[in-house]
Amino acid sequence: MRRHLIIVGGGGFGREVCDLVAEINQAADGVDDAQTWKLIGVVDDRLSAINSVRLVAAGVEQLGGVDDIVGQGERPAYVVGIGSPGVRRQIADRLDAAGLQAATLIHPAATVGSSCQVGVGTIVCAGARVTTNVVLGRHVHLNPNVTVGHDTVLGDFVSANPQAAVSGDCTVEDGVLLGAASVVLQGLTVGTGATVGAAACVVRDVPPGVVVKGVPAR
Repeated sequence: MRRHLIIVGGGGFGREVCDLVAEINQAADGVDDAQTWKLIGVVDDRLSAINSVRLVAAGVEQLGGVDDIVGQGERPAYVVGIGSPGVRRQIADRLDAAGLQAATLIHPAATVGSSCQVGVGTIVCAGARVTTNVVLGRHVHLNPNVTVGHDTVLGDFVSANPQAAVSGDCTVEDGVLLGAASVVLQGLTVGTGATVGAAACVVRDVPPGVVVKGVPAR
C-alpha cells in the first residue's frame, strides 16, 4: 500500500528522514501488502539557503511552509523531522487540527521487539534497538543506534540523539531530549521537558524541566 507523505523540516534530520523513507520503500520492494510511501516533498517555514540547495541536489521538492499545507485540500500523511521536542509538538498540533494524520516510520535496519507499542508520528532510525515490552509515545525520535531497554516507557515528543542508551524499567517523560551517547541507568525517571547532555550518565531521577550533564549527570 502506497501513501502520500510530507516531511516537515528540511534541516539535517529532515533530510535523513528523506533517506529513511527511500530505504523503507526499497526494503518493501516485492513484498505483498507492505506499507510504502510516495514522498511528496518537504515543508519548512524557515528553510535555510544551504538546506534548500541540498534538497535540490537530493531531488526533493520544497513545498513551502506549514500554512501552505494546512490551506490546501489534499491531506497527506506527515512526519515532523525536527529535533526540538517543543517545536515538534507545536507543528504536530497544527497539522492534527487541520485533519492530517501522522505516519510512523521504522527503518528496516532497526529492531523492535515483542510486546512493544509505537505511537503515531514516531521515527525509528537505522541501528536503533528497542527490546521488549517498550512503549514509545507519539512523535518520538530514535536517532541512529539508540538503544531502549525492556519495560521502558518513552513519553510523547521524546528525542533520543545518536547512540543514546536507556536501560530497562525506565520512564522518560514527555518532551525529554537525550543527548548523543547519553545513558539512563536502570529503573530511573527523567522528568517532563528535561534535557540530558551529550555523553552524560544519569544515575538518579531527573526532575522535570532541568538540564543535567556530566558523569554522573547533575
